[in-house]
Amino acid sequence: MATSSEVEVDAVATGGGKPDGTKSWGFREWGLLVSVCAAFFLDALDNIMVGIAVPPIQSDLGMSTESVQWVVSSYVLGFGGFLLLGGRMADLLGRRRMFLLGVAVFAVGSLVGGVTNDGLVVIVARFIMGIGAAFTAPASLSIIITNFAEGPQRNRAVGIYTACGAVGYSTGVIVGGALTEISWRWTFLLPVVVALIAFGGALALVPRDPRADKSGSKFDVAGAVTVTAAMLLLVYSIVEAPNSGWTSPRPLGTFAAAVVLLAVFVAVERRAAQPLLRLGLLRNRALVGASLVAAAILGTYMSFQFIGGLYLQSLRDWSPMKMALAFLPIGLLIMTIAPRAGKLIARFGIQWMIFAGFVAYTASYVLFLRIDETSSYLWVILPSILLIGVAFPFSFPAANVQATTGVDDSEQGLAAGVLQTGYQVGAAIVLAIVTATMSADGEAEGASATLSGYHSGLYVVTGISVLTMLLTLAAALRASSRRRAAGAAVSR
Repeated sequence: MATSSEVEVDAVATGGGKPDGTKSWGFREWGLLVSVCAAFFLDALDNIMVGIAVPPIQSDLGMSTESVQWVVSSYVLGFGGFLLLGGRMADLLGRRRMFLLGVAVFAVGSLVGGVTNDGLVVIVARFIMGIGAAFTAPASLSIIITNFAEGPQRNRAVGIYTACGAVGYSTGVIVGGALTEISWRWTFLLPVVVALIAFGGALALVPRDPRADKSGSKFDVAGAVTVTAAMLLLVYSIVEAPNSGWTSPRPLGTFAAAVVLLAVFVAVERRAAQPLLRLGLLRNRALVGASLVAAAILGTYMSFQFIGGLYLQSLRDWSPMKMALAFLPIGLLIMTIAPRAGKLIARFGIQWMIFAGFVAYTASYVLFLRIDETSSYLWVILPSILLIGVAFPFSFPAANVQATTGVDDSEQGLAAGVLQTGYQVGAAIVLAIVTATMSADGEAEGASATLSGYHSGLYVVTGISVLTMLLTLAAALRASSRRRAAGAAVSR
């Protein structure tokens, strides 16, 4: 499986694909794509808006610092915990069906969070929204993969999918800042409207799932329970560790329980006649490699954004709106470049695109290390922002294409779930490590100590980016060598 998928990845990278790979799209293709991409747009929009609204939520509902951080963390917990289950259910029960269910769950959670006056209910609502996103994310990507032919068509569709996320991000920072000025509740209520639009569009434009022969099929209940519980405990231990301490009993105990449950899950899947996760899928090096790349992409970027936001708002005393405008060029560049990602992948290859992305990421993080108490936005901060705006549309679509190339249609939802787990768990792990590093180095008071903590966190981010850049360079060189060898064999 690994060998064949690598050959197919190379075929896409060199512009190959199905004979209809370059045909123009009609209303059905565009309508389907826009409807499904709305879910990615919604996820990006909501995350940014709620992140900006956390301080007024804390003030209005009288929440402590320890409890209000769960407004963000509970979403990650629900998202990361249910991704593998959501991906497999999309394959078994229908991608369209699970997409619609996920959007509906997200809308209900967002509505509850927007009308409640109880901080605990807000946290629970965010957890429910995370579960909804865990069903829509793998379903939306697998709908795209199974409805667009492998090659230029699919690469272009994935590029547009990325751009829609950028639109959500770039509008989220502005809209979130503006709505928070009115009331934080609107950062929950506006996504309800977007979710209803996405639901209606998908209901009308996404093709119905083909009828499958369910005779003799059994749902792997034991596998579903163990892997979901394991992922919930794993993500919980990661997001809790910076608050309670990495060596305290709670995170260590939950992490140990997660490891035990994962071992039980593997044992269950080996014996199951129809496993939730076919373990042979994890021998697909393209999928596993793309998932690790995904972890590095979102882990380093979310940590960079976290440090940058603290630096601008806490140390430089910028307003949320001013900070939002500072990061806006990232979204604008992604919107511009991502729709062209398909052509770039066809010309340069998946591996070289990922490597180029991490060259830009690394350069961005290195340049941001120059920040001090009076750094110029134009000469110090903006160059890093612009490089991130280039790095993301280079690496993100390429990783998505690599992960799903060569995977059978019956397992596209699961492959997308594995990939999305890489993104979410990677973000949680790297951000937790960065937060702990910053806290350990910045315990003293004063601006210089705070700045030292930011630099320590950036060193971790840069180190992970450099390591990933070197690994992706090695992968790109291997892919080029295989293509040259294949070309020489054909010429003989």
